[in-house]
Amino acid sequence: MNRPDWEDLPRTVRDAIQDQTGPVVKAETATGGIMPGVAARLHTERGSVFLKAIEAASPGAVLYEREQWASRALPATAAAPRLLWSDAVDGWLVMGFEYLEHAREADLSPGSPDLFQALATVADLGRVLTPCPAGAPDIAENIAPLQAKGRHLLDKNGLGGDYDLYEAALERFDPVELEGDTLLHYDLSPSNLLMTPGGVRAIDWSFAARGAAWVDPVMLAPRLIQAGHTPAQAEDLLGRLPAWDTARPAAMTGLVALWTLFRLYKARFGPENGRAFRGRAAESGRAWLVSRLGVA
Repeated sequence: MNRPDWEDLPRTVRDAIQDQTGPVVKAETATGGIMPGVAARLHTERGSVFLKAIEAASPGAVLYEREQWASRALPATAAAPRLLWSDAVDGWLVMGFEYLEHAREADLSPGSPDLFQALATVADLGRVLTPCPAGAPDIAENIAPLQAKGRHLLDKNGLGGDYDLYEAALERFDPVELEGDTLLHYDLSPSNLLMTPGGVRAIDWSFAARGAAWVDPVMLAPRLIQAGHTPAQAEDLLGRLPAWDTARPAAMTGLVALWTLFRLYKARFGPENGRAFRGRAAESGRAWLVSRLGVA
C-alpha cells in the first residue's frame, strides 16, 4: 500500500516527535501491512524507534487508540515491543515503539525452526495475559463486524455451493462462548509474530480484546494451513497448547466460519491492495471447515 512518509507529517507533529526521540537523521517507511497511517523506522542519534501516526479524524484512529491502550496494559513479561511514548499533536495520534532489530516474519511452514517457538509464545501470552487487564474492550466488539459481513454474504446468497457449509458451521454457534478473562491479540499471523534475536515478539495489538484463551490459537489455525499444514496437522499442533481443549467444538467451528466469511467479504469488497491475500486466507479457513464438518 502507499503509506504517507515521515516528511508528510505536519512540521508541528514532527517537532513533537523529535522532542521525544531527538533529531531524526533518517526515516524509512515500512512497506508491509495494510493498516492506515504512517509506519516508519526513525533513525536518531539515540538509536532507532518505530513510529506509528495517524490523523485523529481518520476511521483507522480507533485501531491506534486500541493499540495504545493495549501496549500500556501489557505486562513487562509479555512478548511484545514496548511502547516508549504516545501523544496527540495537532490532530494526529502518534506512538513510538521499541524498534526490533534484525526482526523477520515467522515462518510457520512444516519443518520450520520458527514453528514451535511461535506456538510456545502463543501459549505463553495466554498464560501471562490471564487475568485480563482492566479496561479491555470485550470480544463482542470484534465479533460483531464478522457476524454482519457473514450475514450479508449468507442473506445475499453470495456463497454459491458453500451456503450449506457455512450455515452448518454456524448452526450451533453461540458468541457467548467466546467470552473469558484473557487479553487476546486477536490477529496473530506470521506478519504479526516476529522472530528476533531475543525471541518471538507479537506486534500490532490493534484488535486486542478480552475473551476466552482458546480464541487466539483457533484463529491461528487457518494461518498454519495457509503455511502448508493440513487441517489435521494444524489441529495436532494447536492441540498441544493448554487453552485448546477448553473450547467446545461447535464454538471453534463457528468462530472459524465467521473468520473465513469476513475474509471472503473483504476479498470481494475490501480495498484492492488486500483482496488477494484475504482471498488466500479465506481458502485456508474453508479447508479447515470442510475438514471439521466432514463434507467435500
